[in-house]
Amino acid sequence: MQYSVAFASEVDSWRWAKRAEELGFHSAWFYDTQMLNPDVFICMALAAHETSRIRLGTGVLVPSNRIEPVAANAFASLNKIAPGRIDFGVGTGFTARRTMGLGAMSLKKMRRYIEAVRQLLRGEMIELEMEGQAHQVQFLDPGLQLINVDDEVPVWVSAFGPKAKQLTADLDAGWLNFGSMGALQALKEMQTIWTHSARPLEKLSANLFFLGAVLSGDLETDNARLMAQGGPLTAVTFHNLADEVGGMGGKGIKPGPLRDLLDEYLQVHDQYVPATARYLSNHRGHLMYVRPEETHITPQLVQNTTMSGEHDELVTRLRGLRDAGYTQLTVQLVHNHEAALEDWAKVFQAL
Repeated sequence: MQYSVAFASEVDSWRWAKRAEELGFHSAWFYDTQMLNPDVFICMALAAHETSRIRLGTGVLVPSNRIEPVAANAFASLNKIAPGRIDFGVGTGFTARRTMGLGAMSLKKMRRYIEAVRQLLRGEMIELEMEGQAHQVQFLDPGLQLINVDDEVPVWVSAFGPKAKQLTADLDAGWLNFGSMGALQALKEMQTIWTHSARPLEKLSANLFFLGAVLSGDLETDNARLMAQGGPLTAVTFHNLADEVGGMGGKGIKPGPLRDLLDEYLQVHDQYVPATARYLSNHRGHLMYVRPEETHITPQLVQNTTMSGEHDELVTRLRGLRDAGYTQLTVQLVHNHEAALEDWAKVFQAL
């Protein structure tokens, strides 16, 4: 079992990546959220320069935001700084596109993108469609060793639905999942798709990202930890639903406690301005903090929807995920609460 750390990218994230390396963490993953955080590749370059063993990955890059040669160059540049330690995590886009009022891109387009970046990173030529024409593109002077296309940059796909999971299997890529709720069911579906694609189950690399808090047993301390360290993920559930029942989706939510909480949030959401771009407020603080107006987020709700609990409880839960087939577990640290890495290291080391 490998254990890793993730960041809503900051220029100081290298400090915590370096500490994670010292504590035996396998990887550090950096979010690509251009309207919220510093550039993912700048943050990763700083971490690459300051570490020597820990792997560094995009968690995840959004294809629509960078053309293929630019992304391939960034990975090859990182691979020069940290040879053989770079991972190419990729997805159809959630935060990075939602903050601009866009939904997810198509799997077909993402597949073409991944294949093109892979080819470039192997030193091969691609045909790039731009401005209505096809152009042949490749790295011109890799022999100068200014970049590194010799060491492999493995691909990891963020996949939630069955079609995205099938794409992961088709590409023989690692699989990234996000959130502790439904994690076992999602893994079973991925395992079924993987084996039906004639791939050995033992070759499936499955990584679960989560937020949560290691609780102390003191109510006041734990409530603060829950809201700060796990609350941002709980809030994102409602950010997503607010988009889906609005202009970007139109899906209905069944009556029940979740619908009641969503209705409570939608009353707040409907006051965001401008009315034509409520997503600008809806995604502010995404995966970093709970906004003051999000009063429907409570410590109890956070504990029920995140990877939160006291040390022994968390060890038991994570062992269950490991035994089910997850090969990597990744905790996201929250801005100004990065010291929680020490508590999570103790949990992971007890597995």
